[in-house]
Amino acid sequence: MTARELRDGLHAMAGQRVLVVGDVMLDRYLSGEASRISPEAPVPVVRVEGEHLLPGGAGNVAVNIRALGGEAVLVGARGDDPEGRALERLLENADVTASLAILNGRPTTTKTRIIARGQQIARIDRERADAFNEVESAAILKELTCRAAGCRALVLSDYRKGLVGARTSDGLRSLAAAAKLPLLVDPKPADIDLYTGMTLLTPNAEEAGRAANMPVRTPSEIVAAGRRIMETTGCMKLVITLGERGMAVFEGCGPVWRIPTVARQVFDVTGAGDTVIAALALGEAAALPLIASCLLANYAAGIVVGKVGAASATPAMVAEALETLPPPPAEAWN
Repeated sequence: MTARELRDGLHAMAGQRVLVVGDVMLDRYLSGEASRISPEAPVPVVRVEGEHLLPGGAGNVAVNIRALGGEAVLVGARGDDPEGRALERLLENADVTASLAILNGRPTTTKTRIIARGQQIARIDRERADAFNEVESAAILKELTCRAAGCRALVLSDYRKGLVGARTSDGLRSLAAAAKLPLLVDPKPADIDLYTGMTLLTPNAEEAGRAANMPVRTPSEIVAAGRRIMETTGCMKLVITLGERGMAVFEGCGPVWRIPTVARQVFDVTGAGDTVIAALALGEAAALPLIASCLLANYAAGIVVGKVGAASATPAMVAEALETLPPPPAEAWN
């Protein structure tokens, strides 16, 4: 596709309303200098000089949708704690419409990353990952049904923190069918059967290999694993992200296309998958061809991995990248 066609697609994505559900998190970044090794253990001593908070998980998907010019409606859950309240404020500041159920006894999932000299050297997770009970799942589905009006796509962001289970998956399929919404999923391989009948899945290469129980080293292996996932789940579309190799795009029984990456430099891949599914959801909402959505997602992800920490790409950034970096030629993998 040409840069002009992609710019037209970028404009078509503007204002599209997307409903997002999934595991919402708070990402905390502590940055500082690490100039010596601790005398207590062979670990660096980091003198913290800054702290930065961002929405993570499904929250980051919603923020990326909003940053790319769409409208994001987020449904999820948080704890009754300072982290949950901070998360609410961050989403409000990002202009995301959020409805987060407050669950007693369950903390807000919080990932604290320690950054020194531009590199992540440790991560500390605070979470509960056991499954939501029937009452909690029913409340999430009820809120989704209330929020679906006016939305053009539905995204499920599964980080295996308890929200996604058989009840939720069944409810999402029913909601998507009733509202005639494409249902996109950022899946986890251990739960691949939960995604049966959904529209589009976006695993990375490692997740695809584990979901298919197959190696994914070579193009032929990636194609075979992707075909098995599509056969197992019955999904119509599949995008396997391949890191520095770009992405493999499957649609029905047609050819598999490999789109090279357009990243100019890579500092941090945190949140790149969230950026990809955000762009794909806006593309589905705008009824763009899948290959166009994937090319735009590739540009957006290339921008994000050039920054440290979870980040977002804007339409202006993507448009600038289209001006300076021509669309990479897609390669057929058959």
